[in-house]
Amino acid sequence: MSATTPMGAEGAPMTPEERRVIFASSLGTVFEWYDFYLYGSLAAIIAKQFFSGLDPSSAFIFALLAFAAGFIVRPFGALIFGRLGDMIGRKYTFLVTIMIMGLSTFIVGILPNYAAIGVAAPVILIILRLLQGLALGGEYGGAATYVAEHAPHGKRGAYTAWIQTTATLGLFLSLMVILGTRTAIGEDAFADWGWRIPFLVSILLLGISVWIRLKMNESPAFQKMKAEGKHSKAPLTESFGRWSNLKIVLLALFGMVAGQAVVWYSGQFYALFFLTQALKIDAATANILIAIALIIGTPFFVIFGTLSDKIGRKPIIMAGLLLAMLTYFPLFKALAQAGNPDLVAAQTSSKVVLVADPAECSFQFNPTGTKKFTSSCDIAKQKLAAASVSYDNVAGPAGQPAVIKVGDKELTTSVTPEDIATAKEGAVKKLEELKAAPGTDAKALKDAEKKVKDLSDDKTAKDAVLSSRVSGALKAAGYPTKADPAKVNKPVIVAILTVLLIYVTMVYGPIAAALVELFPTRIRYTSMSLPYHIGNGWFGGLMPTIAFAMVAQNGNMYYGLWYPIIIAGMSLVIGMLFLRETKDVDIYKHD
Repeated sequence: MSATTPMGAEGAPMTPEERRVIFASSLGTVFEWYDFYLYGSLAAIIAKQFFSGLDPSSAFIFALLAFAAGFIVRPFGALIFGRLGDMIGRKYTFLVTIMIMGLSTFIVGILPNYAAIGVAAPVILIILRLLQGLALGGEYGGAATYVAEHAPHGKRGAYTAWIQTTATLGLFLSLMVILGTRTAIGEDAFADWGWRIPFLVSILLLGISVWIRLKMNESPAFQKMKAEGKHSKAPLTESFGRWSNLKIVLLALFGMVAGQAVVWYSGQFYALFFLTQALKIDAATANILIAIALIIGTPFFVIFGTLSDKIGRKPIIMAGLLLAMLTYFPLFKALAQAGNPDLVAAQTSSKVVLVADPAECSFQFNPTGTKKFTSSCDIAKQKLAAASVSYDNVAGPAGQPAVIKVGDKELTTSVTPEDIATAKEGAVKKLEELKAAPGTDAKALKDAEKKVKDLSDDKTAKDAVLSSRVSGALKAAGYPTKADPAKVNKPVIVAILTVLLIYVTMVYGPIAAALVELFPTRIRYTSMSLPYHIGNGWFGGLMPTIAFAMVAQNGNMYYGLWYPIIIAGMSLVIGMLFLRETKDVDIYKHD
């Protein structure tokens, strides 16, 4: 292979060297995404291990925000490592990124939890998440640029599509390791200590990835440019300090990547959270269903990447955005019907209404974990959100406590000392009956003891009474506490998840080639990395946190879908009007 020409030729079969380049880049990136997604897949357990000082709802939202912290810093990683990649080369830059990612993930596996070292635990966890985000910010641009610069003209979409499979395959690998560990040691042990095993395994993956990347050569485009002395001395200035290039960066972000990001996270992560948090399907089952859909849908990354070489990147990406916008609401409603039909039936037959003074209602978003929601409206919203109940909001009289209506039954949110005394008397009686009964289930006994303890503590008594009041009314109205495994329609769920994943492959499969082709070789790594990671790190990475906060505020379990629909709509309009087609661009131009 010459250092001045791309490998292979248009229409020629893939050479052994090209296969090695794609395999090495893709495998290393799979491992890196595996590291990154472990945290998201285990968000519920992370919340209990590292944010146990908060109430369950706030702990989960805070755990999601810590997950998002890794996304927030990704653009800064793009700037740091993109600059290095354009100055010293693609190969060595993303060798460094995978070392940072792998070591940060391994340390999470040995990090003591909140019970052991207190507030230091979540602080260190967030620092490790920030390091992961910085590393990933430099990883993707390097891998996509490296493969594209090795690909022959006319095959960049097909070749870079293999890089696009890595995020999904990384998620799949993380789910499989989690599921295997859960199955091997049991759910209780996994929640206690077994969750650490997938993080510790990453050290083996790191070793493999480093060994593979050390054997790779620099890209021919970068070698040619460097040999001619035309590589950039100031890639940040050239990329973002000149309007001619900055304009393309902004169009790439708002006209393509932002929409791609929200469709990606809606189709994979938000769908997983929706199954487990909203529909109350057990985590193991939800992970299996997602994994099956990933197996079915992943080949479409390469299919759409290859198709983009023939008809263009833009038509496929824009079509994926449009389909997502038009079908998200019906698809997620069908997902609810298939996943928890009892919940859907209860919502239809016994609607829940929250009547509250609007002045008492706050936006249910607590990123720091320090804000206390103490008004009757906020407390009622928290209880309903924790129970995954969709409800309507009705303005109530000023200054009056909030009232929850479940069907034709009304519940006051006011709790008196007499209410607490009555509840405690009943809880103590129930505990004594369980202790006296032969063969009492250990979990039932533990739960009864906890209830008595909660009702004996002034700080938790009111909350315990209100929780019991709400859960009792919901149970009487037919609202399930979890999905009935016998009624979970797994084939339908897999079909819906596969459709969501195909949308992901449409918007994501061709996007690496499109981004590479938008920018000249001398500043390509830097220029393409920033819009990609702002789009996926901020618009996409914050999607689960924002969507769940929107649901908690509005009451409707589908309300969070408006976020990806609006962002996808923005990208569709901007992309259709202003973004140019790039499939025939000569990427060997330096300027």
